Amino acid sequence: MELSIVIVNYNVKYFLEQCLHSVLKALTNIKSEVFVVDNNSVDGSAQLIREKFPQINFIENQENVGFSKANNQAIRLAEGKYILLLNPDTIVEENTFSRIIDFMNQNPEAGGLGVKMIDGKGAFLPESKRGLPTPWVAFYKMFGISKLFPKSKKFGKYHLSYLDENEIHEVDVLAGAFMLLRKKTLDEIGLLDETFFMYGEDIDLSYRITLGGYKNYYYPETTIIHYKGESTKKGSLNYVKVFYNAMIIFARKHFSDGNAKVFSLLIHLAIYFRALLSVIKRAVGKIYLPVLDGLIIFTGYLFLTSYWENARFESGYYPPEFLQIVVPVYILFWLLGILLSGGYKKPVNLYKISRGVFWGTISILLVYSLVDERFRFSRALILLGSFWAVFVLLLTRILFHWLKFKKFRLDIKKTKKIAIVGHSLEAERVKKILEATQIQSELAGFIALDKTDKGVGFMGELSQLTEIIRINRIDEIVFCAENISSAQIIRAMLDLTQLDIDYKIAPPESVSIIGSNSIHTAGDLYVVNVNAISKTSNKQIKRLFDFKIAIIILILSPAIIWFFKHKSKLFLNIFNVLSSKKSWIGYIPEKGTLENLPQLKIGILNPGDLFSELNLDTEKQSQLNMLYAKDYSLLTDAEILFKGWRNLDN
Repeated sequence: MELSIVIVNYNVKYFLEQCLHSVLKALTNIKSEVFVVDNNSVDGSAQLIREKFPQINFIENQENVGFSKANNQAIRLAEGKYILLLNPDTIVEENTFSRIIDFMNQNPEAGGLGVKMIDGKGAFLPESKRGLPTPWVAFYKMFGISKLFPKSKKFGKYHLSYLDENEIHEVDVLAGAFMLLRKKTLDEIGLLDETFFMYGEDIDLSYRITLGGYKNYYYPETTIIHYKGESTKKGSLNYVKVFYNAMIIFARKHFSDGNAKVFSLLIHLAIYFRALLSVIKRAVGKIYLPVLDGLIIFTGYLFLTSYWENARFESGYYPPEFLQIVVPVYILFWLLGILLSGGYKKPVNLYKISRGVFWGTISILLVYSLVDERFRFSRALILLGSFWAVFVLLLTRILFHWLKFKKFRLDIKKTKKIAIVGHSLEAERVKKILEATQIQSELAGFIALDKTDKGVGFMGELSQLTEIIRINRIDEIVFCAENISSAQIIRAMLDLTQLDIDYKIAPPESVSIIGSNSIHTAGDLYVVNVNAISKTSNKQIKRLFDFKIAIIILILSPAIIWFFKHKSKLFLNIFNVLSSKKSWIGYIPEKGTLENLPQLKIGILNPGDLFSELNLDTEKQSQLNMLYAKDYSLLTDAEILFKGWRNLDN
């Protein structure tokens, strides 16, 4: 056995599906085995493996045992000369495994190997190559010094940012997302340390490889996509605590007592420092905009008050308390109105801001009518101030949006312009998935892989991708993985990194389309939700509908029974529905497809009764069943019953 691949999965079903498709393609002509260890996922991952990938060695844990322990479960069973630890949110090139095996065979001193990784937009991931996090290296990283001097050999050691990302290098630490290990090396140094639950185990193992007399290599002659999931949101305080605590475990294990204590102190300082920054950032993030709004409104009041005094009275007519106390109170009412109206939520909604100012003004006028006359200065200035507040706040939001400040994007439902890359038949299937997901999109057309496949909606060939994107102003490209290789997809993403465009990949025979727009966000997922009818609330509604209709038909039976040929069958159906053995509406009976849909009781009628005049083929029946399951509605049941009531005796 040449290669054993171990994938630990936890609630990333659709990423896992895409990963396995790419892995199985890349294993052609390689003697190999694949293990998937599931840490008690609740998203249907286990069912996916059993149904779509029966050839996989599947280990199903009844609890989340952590990354290290789950990997070790499979490693102990593995028979390969090399063992690859691979994240489920990755996509490999077709030649990835053959190339890394060749390199390891030619370099017997190599104990471990990592590859070049890019995110879902084609950007290089710096964790592809890392140095050993000694106390000072960790200090430079944790306090941001390494970011200031990335090309410095002294300050840039954490991510070895001074090394060329396109050249082979000997490195200290391999990334756990893709970690190729020589089985012989593991036998000598031991498996992953199960003290580490989620982070740090890759650093520990990499270090033990070098202590064992072997070398770790960064190998950029093959590239993989690594989507960054929710579990690795590096801005969260929880991530900081978990990751840095893993570093403390590493330090205590491998450094001398003195260095370990220094390292531990630095890390605790970093945790408190990051926690303080996080608290300050959140506080500032919540108050800076209302404070800015208040200052802008107050500035306007300085001019409004002066103008109104000169126009109606005389300069100095209003006492200093008006601007010092009363106007700030007005502003607080408006800001509170905007807050309660949802005007400070993202994305920016101009209507909610206007509504907030309106209700703030109403509140001010109500209070104004109740307070002592000494504090009633001018209704006109209240109204002028409210007009100024609406005008200036809307203007600033529009200006910030125009300047493309990310936090001030207006709540405008922008339609994504999408192009699909693939052969016409598969592209048409992916088009239907996009339509079924109900995302707000416009299909610009199809991009063919070669000159022989110019179907309907053809825009050009893959070789013209850059021109097609620019001329047609494409926002997103969807690659059909059945037609185009992972290597071609990765090359295209690397070539187009200068363009502001998103990418998605549609695995073959799947109802999901996956992508990732940023290293800090979870992969975007377009998926047809075929579980809507299986929701508890929908089941209850459907059962209540069945029961009520059965009672109504039973009561009306003396009058309507004469419209049916099979009178006894009608009564049998009524009692079957009342006893919950059947439902008035179910799926269209068909072979081989219903097992992929949520279970329903046998229906007396079905969605096909909406089109009784048509001869529906198998594909159309399957589509109707899926749509019925995905978008269940009581009105749909009522419509089917209304159109097919003459068949209630079937």
